[in-house]
Amino acid sequence: MRHLVLSGFMATGKSTLGPRVAQMLGLPFVDSDDSIEAAAGKSVAELWQSDGEAGFRAIESHVVGELLGRAAPHVIALGGGAVAQRELRQLALERAWIATLEASAESVATRMGDAASRPSLAGHEPRVRIAQLLDARADAYAECHAKVVTDRIGIEESVGEILRAYRRDAVLVPLGKRSYTVDVVRDAPDRLTDAIERLSPTRVFVVTDAVVERARSAELDAALVAVRAPVHRVALPSGEAHKTLASVEVIWSAALGAGADRGSVVVAYGGGVVCDLAGFAASTLLRGVAWVACPTTLLAMVDAGIGGKTGIDFASGKNLVGTFHQPKGVVCDVGHLSTLSARERSAGLAEVVKIALAADVELLERIEAMAPLLARGSPDVLMPIVRRAVELKARFVARDERDESLRALLNIGHTVGHALETHGGFARRLHGEAVSIGIAVELAAAERLGLTTSSARETAVRVLDALGLPTKAAPSELAEAWIHASKDKKRTGTEIDWPIVTRPGEGRVVRIAIDGLRRAILAETPVVTPG
Repeated sequence: MRHLVLSGFMATGKSTLGPRVAQMLGLPFVDSDDSIEAAAGKSVAELWQSDGEAGFRAIESHVVGELLGRAAPHVIALGGGAVAQRELRQLALERAWIATLEASAESVATRMGDAASRPSLAGHEPRVRIAQLLDARADAYAECHAKVVTDRIGIEESVGEILRAYRRDAVLVPLGKRSYTVDVVRDAPDRLTDAIERLSPTRVFVVTDAVVERARSAELDAALVAVRAPVHRVALPSGEAHKTLASVEVIWSAALGAGADRGSVVVAYGGGVVCDLAGFAASTLLRGVAWVACPTTLLAMVDAGIGGKTGIDFASGKNLVGTFHQPKGVVCDVGHLSTLSARERSAGLAEVVKIALAADVELLERIEAMAPLLARGSPDVLMPIVRRAVELKARFVARDERDESLRALLNIGHTVGHALETHGGFARRLHGEAVSIGIAVELAAAERLGLTTSSARETAVRVLDALGLPTKAAPSELAEAWIHASKDKKRTGTEIDWPIVTRPGEGRVVRIAIDGLRRAILAETPVVTPG
């Protein structure tokens, strides 16, 4: 159980709802303004007058940091401007679950009474200043696990909404107004229903593939039966070979033929290929409509379904055409994994190993320790591993939404992996199998360049082997596949931004000459270590 934080503008009900929520959960309640006044020996208004807003915010940051640092979970009501401080907001997102309480500017003005008692409104026409502050803080307030509009419903209903959302315990991808949550659940089709209904769609277009439709149609039917908008389905051929513009055109034609409008919602119900295709179609349909991802493979749950990277393949390379278009919600139901083959499950685990190598050595150790259970598909073992991978992916996306720097670490092993996939016509290996080989080959190259240690390569290979994944390719195949690596989308001129593992749980991106990387990959003549 984590801290439950109530955020939002003044007079939205934090101090009223907080004690009730705390009572229902059996947790202590604390109002940050009360704690600030106790620490400073002054009222909030006196602090603003004596220290100015900057001085008040410094004290607020210290006090709220202390509250969030408490080991026992609390219900904490924050002042209206607390989460507008970026560092404090990030701390709250790391240590707590956040609900933002919302109300219209008119409701706030009516509820707050004497505007003179509100320091942030002093010297301004209250309604104008309220509107200005709400606009300025909109992105900060949007980075929350749930929103509750308190001027539309009563106190008890507001408490109920907060409690239901808190117990849902979704993972947040904080991206300002583009923020969304990821549910990691087991056999819960109603979560997909809720994700769709929250958007109040005019029409719903479900994109799936023939294999998933056969294996998981009953679960899809259970999720869609309560959707109130008209529902249309598009079933595509299965496999990476069909991740093409022709498949996107099928989705466009079906949607436009059924009367799609800007209120329509596209639902991706399938693996990584379906998520990429559906997301790309949604990003371009009518210049962009909302979409929801329901990944049904392990690989898609920890990778393609989260982060908004969409795209299609060309004969010359993988994912060379695409967009960034964040979903409005993601539902990772590990119940779907029961129909995966052992091979597909292991392939998905390659992406979990990748993110653990880049950012979480403890996760890497857990994967190795539980490799036999993970390979057998135990849902009780898989679920926390999936959730942790989702949390890590959300962290990367939040810090580098458009893959310009840090997020490139999630491409560890993909330079070689994508080249092998393309060389094999997307038929010889599954994506995760190609990435597994790519991880081992690229770590060996990084070791030759003095950029990583032998222990990093040995650890990675040991974990991948334990999961039954391949880690080798014939030198002749690597040489033949290299032409595709030289067209990698991370390339700039004759150089490429190459993500590497420096040691287990840590990585960085280096810029290296493509020809130098080729020689290191193919173990040819020694090359100069890049800076």
